[in-house]
Amino acid sequence: MVLWKILAICGIVFILLEIFTPTMFFLNFAVASFVTAVVSLFTTSISVLVLTFFILSFLSFVFLRPLLLQGKNKDNDTGVEGKYIGKTAKVVEDVSKTAGAIKIYDEKWNARVEDETVIPAGSEVIIIKNDSLMMYVQAK
Repeated sequence: MVLWKILAICGIVFILLEIFTPTMFFLNFAVASFVTAVVSLFTTSISVLVLTFFILSFLSFVFLRPLLLQGKNKDNDTGVEGKYIGKTAKVVEDVSKTAGAIKIYDEKWNARVEDETVIPAGSEVIIIKNDSLMMYVQAK
């Protein structure tokens, strides 16, 4: 009856490892440990438990990990791209190819246009890209 406790502790250790190394690697073993702990309540056969753990770990890698990593690619809108790109901002200083500023989310950013146009203060613009501390905009 102690075996399920050992497996549950292993599952907790795997979850802690996953917290400190967020790679969706140890989570698979944690799931397998917890399910194997439940199975150990019904059988004491070590070979059945080892086989259960390995099969569940494999299935977790095949099905759970891709599902959890599905939203973790670099094309997702995160950081500056997600917060600013494609959003509307207010021009606070005339924006040209060499000078200008915009305000978005109560933050002031240096802004530029990529062509020769000048966007007057008070206009609304759409942020098209970011280059370090510079936002590139186009007229709305």
